[in-house]
Amino acid sequence: MRLNHILRCTASVAVVGVAAFGFAGAAAAQEGPTTVDDIIVTAQKREQSLQDVPIVVTTLSQAALEGAGVRDIKDLQILTPGMTVTSTQSETSTTARIRGVGTVGDNPGLESSVGVVIDGVYRSRNGVGFGDLGELSRIEVLKGPQGTLFGKNTSAGVINIISEAPSFTPGFEAEATYGNFGAWGIAGSVTGPLSEKVAGRLYMAKRERDGFYDVVTGAGPRQETDDQNQNFWTARGQLLILPSDDVSIRLIADYSKRDEYCCVSTQIRTGPTVAFINAVGGQQAAPAPGFGELPFSRTAYANRGTGQTMEDMGFSAEANIDIPSWNATFTSLSSWRNWSGVNGMDLDYTTADLLYRVDDGGYGFELENLTQEFRLAGATDRLDWLVGAFMTRENIDRADSYWYGAGYTPFLSLLISSQLNAGSSAIPISPNIIGCITRPGTTAQFLAGCLATGGMAPSGPTAPTGPGFGTGHGVQDHYSQTTESIAFFTNNTLHLTDKFDVTLGLRYTLDDKRLLGVQDNLGANGAACGGALGNVAAMTGALMGAGLPAAAAQTTAGRLASNLCLPWANPLFDNRRISENHDNGELSGTLKGSYRFNDSVMAYASYARGYKSFGYNMDRVQGPTATNPLPVNPSSSLLFPSETVDSYEIGLKNTLFNRSVLFNITYFNQKFEDFQLNTFLGTAFVVESIPELTSEGVDADFVWFTPVEGLSFSGGVTYTDTKYGDFTAADLANPGNFPQLSLLPGARASFAPEWSATAAMSFDRSIGSGMKVGLNLSAKYSTEFNTGSDLLPYKMQDAMTLLNGRVTLGSEDDRWALDLWAQNLTDEEYKQVAINAPLQGSAFQTTVQPNGTYYNPALDTQTYNAFMGQPRTYGVTLRVRY
Repeated sequence: MRLNHILRCTASVAVVGVAAFGFAGAAAAQEGPTTVDDIIVTAQKREQSLQDVPIVVTTLSQAALEGAGVRDIKDLQILTPGMTVTSTQSETSTTARIRGVGTVGDNPGLESSVGVVIDGVYRSRNGVGFGDLGELSRIEVLKGPQGTLFGKNTSAGVINIISEAPSFTPGFEAEATYGNFGAWGIAGSVTGPLSEKVAGRLYMAKRERDGFYDVVTGAGPRQETDDQNQNFWTARGQLLILPSDDVSIRLIADYSKRDEYCCVSTQIRTGPTVAFINAVGGQQAAPAPGFGELPFSRTAYANRGTGQTMEDMGFSAEANIDIPSWNATFTSLSSWRNWSGVNGMDLDYTTADLLYRVDDGGYGFELENLTQEFRLAGATDRLDWLVGAFMTRENIDRADSYWYGAGYTPFLSLLISSQLNAGSSAIPISPNIIGCITRPGTTAQFLAGCLATGGMAPSGPTAPTGPGFGTGHGVQDHYSQTTESIAFFTNNTLHLTDKFDVTLGLRYTLDDKRLLGVQDNLGANGAACGGALGNVAAMTGALMGAGLPAAAAQTTAGRLASNLCLPWANPLFDNRRISENHDNGELSGTLKGSYRFNDSVMAYASYARGYKSFGYNMDRVQGPTATNPLPVNPSSSLLFPSETVDSYEIGLKNTLFNRSVLFNITYFNQKFEDFQLNTFLGTAFVVESIPELTSEGVDADFVWFTPVEGLSFSGGVTYTDTKYGDFTAADLANPGNFPQLSLLPGARASFAPEWSATAAMSFDRSIGSGMKVGLNLSAKYSTEFNTGSDLLPYKMQDAMTLLNGRVTLGSEDDRWALDLWAQNLTDEEYKQVAINAPLQGSAFQTTVQPNGTYYNPALDTQTYNAFMGQPRTYGVTLRVRY
């Protein structure tokens, strides 16, 4: 019985050629489907026709993925409307969003809003799913909260990746690729029987490519003059064991290694601090007239290295046992995974030697995960039922470090003295002024004299000045988080009549997390901050003597001290021990009703409750307190609460014109509470719970298998109105974060274009003499959207269209094929993510209006950087298959 089931599964995989929203490739080993009925999904942990599933699913076949050049989840977005995938200062910081909802940042304490599941195994962070996914059977993108069936709960969706299983039919495939940017790659696989009851499959690949950025290194010591290169290899081995007709076991082991350098960013607007960068021997892009937006450029500035090394390995064992007497199947899925990554980083994104991280392990994280899932699923004439349990234990170890360059102290002096000069032009701008502010026991008279001479102390016994910042390793923090989670779930569909079904899914999850950490300043780091804090009163008196009103003098003195007490320089973090523990239980699930009017039309309505677990912000977070209004006090807790969502959908699935046309349309309305916003405040990543985020809109999908042999079209459109609710500082866990978030209330969320549309065309035709030709085009259009979590105007990305294309010439029996391909064929220039360059200006002003702090473009001095999208790449791929 089980053997028949496995063969049935293999057959169903083989016929999913033109996936619902993809297209077939001429190099595919299988023929594409000829009707909509051939499109099969496993979105409810059982094989079903796409048109019978009351869920919004984009399903993409092996042929569709090959035709669009999809090798990782970032490539996947060109085939999926309403989905964006971006990465920032490291490829580990890869984030997927669906319907404008996702969480950005390099903080491993945040779980993913959009989950990645590979062969049934939940990958706990999006970044660990980035890389060569190998041989794929298909990918299913499930939109909306998935609170029942896919391992950990996800609040925005799931990317369900199914790899090609071992086959008892012997086969061999290989490919070789060469492209621009010096790209080359080789990959191969072999499958077949190892015995009468065991089949195996082995896949290996090696890929290299030069970087997409040209890098100006200045005085170095960085040697690489390009960035965001590619250099990795991967291997995946599988066994399919069939001990009897009722039992199947699938074992998978994989290993990947990346040794690259990534990621610099390029200036999109250079602000007035460029003068200070130049003064300390650095370079960056020359400012535009009036400090306006710069032309698009892939030239970056970095004097320090960005080496990144990543290892990803794991093992999974899935056993399926048929129980004929129950008409049921018992499934056990066990997995162990380990992922680690270390990075170097030029933190100021200039050639000035200010702040950096080295790639020797001082910055990065390791994630180890054990999971166990049990499911028992069966069916009767009226009921499809499933019950199960899921358990996981996850360990995260994170290291964070800062290194001071020789330019840090003089640059910060110039920055501080310019702020003083804005209040009193009698105070010169000087690279020596920090020594005045930090000298122990400073009086107002001494400070006034020292400031008046540009940081050169007056003569006499008071001449010595205070500490600045040294060079070298200044900070080393370590965090360790342990998560234990257990969940019990059920998902059942009751066929009330032949036309009317009701589905009920429930899941109870209990999460327990513990964080241990130590934050440590090295050497004398922190002395400058301590000296400045002790001199706030003296600075206030000196500034009043220079002509500032008392209130302005006090505010300026506090701001100057705060500039010397940034998180990496704050002695209050020195040898600070952290120990926190929290647990929380949450009920999630779904209720769906579907009615089939006839064989061609089905309507459905659904409610779903999603849940994304709480976590800890593994960073130095500081702010004001009731007893100390300066924003220099370490936060008493790094905990942020769980995120929940209530989602409603109404949909119509149509199979038309003799089963040759698919047209599905769904209205959705999602309300998120305590949305976990990870935002960069210029000095640290902070997780703030936004009280409310709503996402409302329409998903529509289309497929047409035309009467013309080998020609098909597909596409999709997503309209979303994703916006934050109105809130004030009092609604936040840390009201001091509100100034940098003051553009959010009532505004459209970042990475949430109003319209997103995909379109694809596939043509595959025999041309005689045993040959065939194929043509594939895929495109994605997005209206404008903001690429920054704080919604600053300089971070807007204009409307854009991306186009991929492939022309294939090969044999009719698929023994060989030659592909000419291009990604981003029109060389569209676009931003992935824009950021505030650290220490280089200010965007949000302190002017207070009745509605709070506001953004004034006339006062925006911020330098902005961006991580750019991939340029046009093209090449040739030769495939052979036996």
